[in-house]
Amino acid sequence: MPAFPHSTTSASVPTAVAVPPSLALPAIETAFPRQLHPYWPRLQEKTRRWLLDKRLMSAEKVREYADGLCYTDLMAGYYTGAPDEVLQAIADYSAWFFVWDDRHDRDIVHHRPDAWGRLRRELHTALDAPGDHLRHPDPLVAGFADSVARLYSFLPQSWNARFARHFHAVVEAYDREFHNRTEGIVPTVREYLELRRLTFAHWIWTDLLEPSAGIELPDDVRKNPAYRRPALLSQEFAAWYNDLCSLPKEIAGDEVHNLGISLIKHEGLDLEEAESNIRRRIEECISEFIVAEQEGLRFADGLADGTVRGKEISVAVRACLGNMRNWFSSVYWFHHESGRYMVDSWDDRSTPPYVNNEAAGEK
Repeated sequence: MPAFPHSTTSASVPTAVAVPPSLALPAIETAFPRQLHPYWPRLQEKTRRWLLDKRLMSAEKVREYADGLCYTDLMAGYYTGAPDEVLQAIADYSAWFFVWDDRHDRDIVHHRPDAWGRLRRELHTALDAPGDHLRHPDPLVAGFADSVARLYSFLPQSWNARFARHFHAVVEAYDREFHNRTEGIVPTVREYLELRRLTFAHWIWTDLLEPSAGIELPDDVRKNPAYRRPALLSQEFAAWYNDLCSLPKEIAGDEVHNLGISLIKHEGLDLEEAESNIRRRIEECISEFIVAEQEGLRFADGLADGTVRGKEISVAVRACLGNMRNWFSSVYWFHHESGRYMVDSWDDRSTPPYVNNEAAGEK
């Protein structure tokens, strides 16, 4: 069931979903009101159609699962001030990302290193020249090219180059994960935290704050700790909360990539201790973000130096900080509403019902 009714048009969104006590975060539920972009109903409709048109999901799976996966809800709750066409491009790209993640998983499960290696190479190539890959025979490559080409249309080439550089690193991180999972290698906590920032695409989602705000931020603004720290904290929260929610099923599935699994393997913690450790990190992220957010807002105010450009950058930084805050609530509720995490309802806990479990990518 989708998170928001079609009649929703207000900025603040009430939530009535029951959260298991072990995963409940009162600080999120009380101090981070849920927001929603008013374009959401159209967004859901158009992304559903895009998944079908690009052959990323079959008509049956789109009809049965697309809305319940809540991919558009996640993005509509994050980039709330984005122009409609920017949000649409981001939402389609995000939906593609989830499908790609599922293909990566299936290539590992079905022992398809050649298929994964080919896809990896083609994504690198398409990232640098998306217009040349819009009719690629693999729907995953063609859909990627389409979404990236649209994202590249909003800001200058310098932003595009940065986005490409960051996503090249994400593809390589997925390759390292492929190797670790096929070899049964559990990374150390330090190795995992570094890898997770890439596989969760921390800097990609942060980059996308800028087209949402309608401006490419200068390097000295974007790299300033007053901006960079709240951005990182918002992403770390999301990655670690995902790990907390996923830990029991990933242990059951012999996974190797989860902060809890690294803590158990390399720090000697038991399951309960690992969950407590992750939860402590999450709660520290929330409290540290609240402090960093205020520092960021003071930084934004200082950018308004009396010039038109200074005012423009100040307003954009404030918008980006607001969306960093939105990420907390959007991620939190997504994990309790999306069918992606309702493994107890699947016929086969090892095979998500919404994925193509055939030998995709093989020739």
